[in-house]
Parts: sequence; C-alpha cells; structure tokens
Amino acid sequence: MRNDAPIKPLGELADIRLGYPFRGGISEVPGGAVRVIQTRDLSRDGLKPQSDWLTTQMEGRKQPDWLLDQDVLFAARGTHTYAALVTLPPAQTVCSPHLYVIRVRAPQQLLPAFLAWQLNQAPIQRYLRQWAEGSHQLSIRRTVLEGALVRIPPLEQQRTAIKLQRAALAERDALQALITNREMELAMLAEHLLANNYGSHP
Repeated sequence: MRNDAPIKPLGELADIRLGYPFRGGISEVPGGAVRVIQTRDLSRDGLKPQSDWLTTQMEGRKQPDWLLDQDVLFAARGTHTYAALVTLPPAQTVCSPHLYVIRVRAPQQLLPAFLAWQLNQAPIQRYLRQWAEGSHQLSIRRTVLEGALVRIPPLEQQRTAIKLQRAALAERDALQALITNREMELAMLAEHLLANNYGSHP
C-alpha cells in the first residue's frame, strides 16, 4: 500500500457525534421497535449479529438520529477502543452514548469499511491510547478522535485491504470450526472408550 497517499485528521473527513443520550440504564423490551447497539456488541472483527442487539421502546417527541448504512461506530470508553462498520441496520436503530457515530462525508473517496479497518490498526490505536483518559476504563475525547490521522490511498488499495481483512476473518472462522469439530470427535471417542472404566467403582 502506498505510504505517500494523503493524510488528513479524521475531523476533516467525517462528522462525529455520540450515540443516543439515554437517561439512566437502557431498559430491554423484548420485541421492542428500537434496536440498540452497545459497547459489548463491538469487537475488533466487527459487530455482533443484529439478532443479539438489545431491543427497547422510546418515549418522547424528538426523533432520534437513527443509524445509517455505512456508519462507523467507535467505542468512546471501555477496555478496548474498537471501531466497527454498520451494515444495513434495521430502520430504527441507535447506539448507546458510550459509542461515537462516525459518518464519512465523502465515501466515494474514503470507504467507511476501510476507515473502520484503519482505526483498528496499531498506529492509530497507539495514538488513541497515548491520549486516552483513565487506566482500565479508557475514555477517548471527541477532539482526540477528530485528531487521529487517517491515510487515504486510492480506492483500489482501500478495497484490497478490506478484501484481505474479510478473507483473514473467514479463514480464522473456518480453522476454529475445524478445531471445535476435532474436540467433539475426541470427546465422543473418550466416552466410547473410557466410560465403562468407572462403572464398577463406588
């Protein structure tokens, strides 16, 4: 990847805001019309499935700023400062106030998926941790996030990075499935060969 590509502060490339300002805790309402993405739903590999997102109801006349496809979420506080891409969320979806919503202004120049990938890489992570507040529960101020320097290579290179990341995740999932299957086979073998060994003991 070219290292002579333009570099700009994130604040010049995207609008950044905190999630919906819930008052107190978020009440879970099974079958509620509103889905809420929380910090626990983010990981370095992306978001948990939509079926895992909490559902709730909202009161009040003010219409929330719903999440849109290709928004990027970033953990404002917590033990990990991860970013994740939002892909085709349900119509009424918000995120908790512990997350930043990053909306790229010119996605035809900076792919949101590439931005999410770049925010999770070591150079920006080092910068964020350097300026984070707190020790165990890190807190990232918006001005710090806006100051993160983002490289903007040609779109072809951005797509290549995204494709490699997705291939790596698919390979890891496949390997983990093989490991799980092998462990199950060994457990079944143990039951078959060894279960009767203890039948006559008190």
